Amino acid sequence: MKVEFAQLAGRDNGTAYNLERALAAIAACAADTQLIVFPETHLMGFPSAETVAAIAEPVDGPAVQAVIEASRAHNIAVVIGMAEHDDGQFYNTTLLITPEGVALRYRKTHLWASDRGVFTPGDRYATCLWNGVRVGLLICYDIEFPETARALAQLGAELLIVTNGNMDPYGPTHRTAIMARAQENQAFALMVNRVEEGDGGLLFAGGSALVDPLGTLLFEAGREEGQFTVELDLDQLLAARKDYRYLDDQRLKLPGEVIERTDGTRELLIPQR
Repeated sequence: MKVEFAQLAGRDNGTAYNLERALAAIAACAADTQLIVFPETHLMGFPSAETVAAIAEPVDGPAVQAVIEASRAHNIAVVIGMAEHDDGQFYNTTLLITPEGVALRYRKTHLWASDRGVFTPGDRYATCLWNGVRVGLLICYDIEFPETARALAQLGAELLIVTNGNMDPYGPTHRTAIMARAQENQAFALMVNRVEEGDGGLLFAGGSALVDPLGTLLFEAGREEGQFTVELDLDQLLAARKDYRYLDDQRLKLPGEVIERTDGTRELLIPQR
């Protein structure tokens, strides 16, 4: 599987600029690339409590529709983050978009300090089948909690995709976390981060990465903008799971209702406190 990482510097509250750059990156992909991944909330950047109502869009809004059209035109899947508006609530959301439309939506469940007061946390984890691989999405701070990736693994995830907005001095934290999440769940993990300085003075750390199901770091970007190509050897999933399966051997399972949908999507609802 050939994947491209769009490690970009976005503009906070800058949908038109960010969308233009996303469409250009999609158009620049190689003909045999199957998936391109963008950073956390790339479409809108990071809104504040004061700007989120004006900036956030519904999933069926114009920004996402433009990405769907680009996905269809170039026959490529896209993972991209956005500020979502739904029924008066705002969510830090990542979408898996295919030429057929939105295949998977995930709302960030673990809100970091700058998310609080801006976004509502999501209430579930979800996976879908794409190109014969079961895919799960996570967002930034989520990966610092082992339970998030384990929830996706319990739903059968073989590929964990993380849209990231991690800043200095926490770059090493996510480097360690993404390797651990891949190894302990025997799944591939892709993480694509933002770079350069945002409106709030945060300096985003880059370091987009690919990790194999044994926890080996196969690719790591630096701190500069770039569109990077990686390849996944899916046979490594079988090799990593050949002699033992952590999910079979674990003594404690995460609680929550599992919903199996007719479109192949699986969801694990987070129990209410």
